Amino acid sequence: MADTKALYQEVILDHNRKPRNYGRLDHPSHKAEGHNPLCGDHLALALDLQGERIAGIAFEGESCAICKASASMMTATVKGKTREDAETLIREFREMATGELDCGSYPHHLGRLTVFAGVRDLPTRVKCAILPWHTLRAAIHSQASTSTESEADPMHAPIGDA
Repeated sequence: MADTKALYQEVILDHNRKPRNYGRLDHPSHKAEGHNPLCGDHLALALDLQGERIAGIAFEGESCAICKASASMMTATVKGKTREDAETLIREFREMATGELDCGSYPHHLGRLTVFAGVRDLPTRVKCAILPWHTLRAAIHSQASTSTESEADPMHAPIGDA
């Protein structure tokens, strides 16, 4: 258990200090902005969909370390994947973060993203980890913006007091 927490902290700190795919994307085909009003996280996500494949993806914004690390790992994971693959990852990540998916008991496609499984034990941080995934879903579906608190958002998940 201590090794898992240490790995989680190490990954979060690494991706917060050196986020992958951070910055602007030239000529994106899809864009969305995401906001977590509970803590102030704000992300802008741009992607270049070529056919059904995510050829390029980038993000920027102001957010906490968990949100930035989640966005960094998300962009690295979905780059080169199909829209359908990305939708599967979005669903599985959300289910893992909210405790609906036990990564040790069920098959999944999350790979290294399972380092975020422990966030389910931190209810106020779950939405920080999920915000980039909300924003990716919005971009894929050509929605200009999304929020972790939007009742109309199919990713909306009330979690404890968060």
